Amino acid sequence: MSPLIEDYGWSDALQNDFAPHAAKGLTPGRVLVQQRSVYTVATDFGELAAQLSGRFMHEAGEGGGNPAVGDWVALAARPAEGAATIQALMPRRTAFVRKAAHSVETTQVVAANVDVAFLAASMNADFSARRLERYLATAWQSRAQPVVVLTKLDLCDDPDAVIAEAESVAIGVDVLAVSAVTGEGLEALATHLKPRETAVLVGSSGVGKSTLVNALAGAVLMDTGGIREDDARGRHTTTHRELIRLPSGALILDTPGMRELALLDADEGVDATFDDIEALTRECRFSDCGHQSEPGCAVQAALEAGDLDPGRWRSFAKLKRELAHLDRREDPVAREAHRRRWININRAARAKSRMKERW
Repeated sequence: MSPLIEDYGWSDALQNDFAPHAAKGLTPGRVLVQQRSVYTVATDFGELAAQLSGRFMHEAGEGGGNPAVGDWVALAARPAEGAATIQALMPRRTAFVRKAAHSVETTQVVAANVDVAFLAASMNADFSARRLERYLATAWQSRAQPVVVLTKLDLCDDPDAVIAEAESVAIGVDVLAVSAVTGEGLEALATHLKPRETAVLVGSSGVGKSTLVNALAGAVLMDTGGIREDDARGRHTTTHRELIRLPSGALILDTPGMRELALLDADEGVDATFDDIEALTRECRFSDCGHQSEPGCAVQAALEAGDLDPGRWRSFAKLKRELAHLDRREDPVAREAHRRRWININRAARAKSRMKERW
């Protein structure tokens, strides 16, 4: 009989990485649930309630970070008590990360060691291509394979239009329309769920993530809510992250809805999401083109020809500005260079204004 944790994705590679911890008598486990300071961890002894060791908490406070759902950890297990102490965090293969809400400094790991990121968006009046672009950038940055899942197909009057809009921004990504009520599209979604591999469901509050998990599991595992009639947005139901093993053997991680998704260190993710625009920028006549009024600007030419959606261009520029702002906060050299650049721009503008006044 294979070890229980193999059902949760344990592999020979992880076993090799764990060797130093095994030499200390520690046990491997995977975090299934985190609720405040208590973790539910899957081990070969079954599920144990685990807490961080004092040393781990001290090191995490110095920048190491606490475990997240999906993480592999090294435990001092006490099976007779149904408990364990987390002593170490194993390196993450992938991590879906965002800047914590209302905080510039804090990083929040939404899910760790995931293979597929299901980006859920409801096919109702709340659908936003701009929001989807943010999720795509974060997913690409995480190194997980993004899949766009358009939920509540049964409530959509014009599904083809919503699918087309999603496909226009999700370049190179599968876009699936599903209904947890009728079952339409679930079979196609299931092809992305493989035994012992991990998927994460992310999206705004009320897009139907928990309902989708219940449909895939064939059982009511997660609480669900309805849709508010005034703004077509869903009610927030999931309050914690949980890694669930489906009857197929696949693993799926449900997450609370995100009211905002602030990017963090996602330059590569933005570039991958906007690969079409990145390709245009490489065709500009000048390598330092600002894409405003410079001669030979391929971006402006595409906008004028109608080949590039202005909303998509504004979204790309906005996300780039957001990332540049974060870089300046962390890099004093970049911050000073940005300050001097704007000083020079303002000086030039004032000089130009004075020349006009003289004339």
